[in-house]
Amino acid sequence: MLARLLRKDKHCHSVDAISSKLYDNNTFYSALEKDIRHCRREIIIESPFITMRRLESLLPYLQSARLRNVNIIVNTRNPEEHENYLRLEAEKGVLTLQHIGVKVLFTVGHHRKIAIFDKQILWEGSLNILSQNDSCEIMRRTNSTYLTEQIIRFTGLSRYLR
Repeated sequence: MLARLLRKDKHCHSVDAISSKLYDNNTFYSALEKDIRHCRREIIIESPFITMRRLESLLPYLQSARLRNVNIIVNTRNPEEHENYLRLEAEKGVLTLQHIGVKVLFTVGHHRKIAIFDKQILWEGSLNILSQNDSCEIMRRTNSTYLTEQIIRFTGLSRYLR
């Protein structure tokens, strides 16, 4: 039924739209790290919160991507939107990301949890990518140029891309 509905949408390839897999907070990061290692052109991460504990675990992968000349964009909340500890963590995280050449964008009231690799792989769900610690979360990984481009247009991120 889903495949038949998708075939009716002339802009969507049915196989493309249903090629996805679910991950939880225990399986997500190893799959994300693999995507970072295989990325060749561009990474976009939208995460409303940044903590140094989580960022430090991802930093070697992000630094390696930057050394391969991968363009990395992180969209997050302005640290001033946070209070106390989270503000300090976000400020340190933003400076750390900028230090390795990541372009950091701020969106007021930001709460999306998305990652995009080479405009082909889309991660979306409830997990705060740059801060998750011990909460029970879900993320869906979809391999789809169409759906990736759709979310880039929908969120307005297209104006920041190469």
